[in-house]
Amino acid sequence: MSNDLKDVNVPRPYKKGLRTGYTTGTCAAAATKAAMCALIKKEKLASITVTLPKGGSAPIKIAWIDDNDENAVTAAVIKDAGDDPDVTDGAEICSTVSILERSMDIVIKGGNGVGIVTKPGLGLEIGKAAINKVPMSMIHQAVTEVKGSMQTKFGISVVISVSKGEEIAKKTDNPRLGILGGISILGTTGIVLPYSTSSFAASIRQSIDVSFAMKSFCVVLTTGGRSEDFARELFHDDIPDHSYIQIGDFVGYSVRQCANKKIKKAIVAGFIGKLTKMAMGIKQTHVKGSHVDMDFLGHMASRCGAGDEIVTRIKTANTARHVKELIDNYGIQGFYDLLCNEVHDQLSTYCDHQVAIDVLMFDFEGKVIGSHYC
Repeated sequence: MSNDLKDVNVPRPYKKGLRTGYTTGTCAAAATKAAMCALIKKEKLASITVTLPKGGSAPIKIAWIDDNDENAVTAAVIKDAGDDPDVTDGAEICSTVSILERSMDIVIKGGNGVGIVTKPGLGLEIGKAAINKVPMSMIHQAVTEVKGSMQTKFGISVVISVSKGEEIAKKTDNPRLGILGGISILGTTGIVLPYSTSSFAASIRQSIDVSFAMKSFCVVLTTGGRSEDFARELFHDDIPDHSYIQIGDFVGYSVRQCANKKIKKAIVAGFIGKLTKMAMGIKQTHVKGSHVDMDFLGHMASRCGAGDEIVTRIKTANTARHVKELIDNYGIQGFYDLLCNEVHDQLSTYCDHQVAIDVLMFDFEGKVIGSHYC
């Protein structure tokens, strides 16, 4: 697999010298595009170029193409996670593309080895395949790029499957989350960047050093790329570019570094899952090391006046996102602000109150739904 990221905006902290990889979503899109080329253009390609969600493109090697059926073609990509492999590294991601005679639609479904959603709280429809929004868009785009302006009078069916996907999924959190029968097709940027604990921590420390050296005594600590994008939209030009720092799971380390470097104010911005862990007092929020405590969230809802029935539903919720759906549906007022207040108290204590900490919680569309300001 090619590893050329010259056209890709690589977020920090990317450890140079290590190989990048590609998400299951990128692999599914590449397999789909290769199958489309074989089906529509009768071209069997050894590699294919996929457009990435945040700009740029990636050349992906095609493992094999089966075009024995004149009405359907299957292509496969072997996922390469680079030097930051996970359990899906080496998985065979397949796409079967066929013509829909009586429809002009592009219909994308999951096949063998792709999990089915059985519980709420994942942002996906129950009973449907666990193919997230961005990969779904990438697959759709792969189809349209091949069809282009062709005057076709038919639609396209795409079925994504994963060889041994059900077996691989047993090594993930999918069964606990109610995604059954296979893995999820994931990815928000299309690429997998090789991180290490030491390089990530060093990058955070260096970013804070730069902010201090530039006499910017306020930093925006975001849990990832999406929350940074939303924060930038919120603050526009009020905060300089170098003051935005992606901290991933290293929230405790980051606020202490702010204190050590004499940063006066930190704005912590993220979504309900990570912020709940911070409110619980967890300073390293990676999913493998901690889970959201639903009893904790139930207690928070109770403090906001939620009745026993609602509290019980929250305590038995599937994910933090599921809790958000319940809070919104039942109109529990003050819940998100209370969580942000708890985050503030936990982090302020952790940095010995040397840094003024504001907290912002975004919904998944970028709206601020909770806050705490010093």
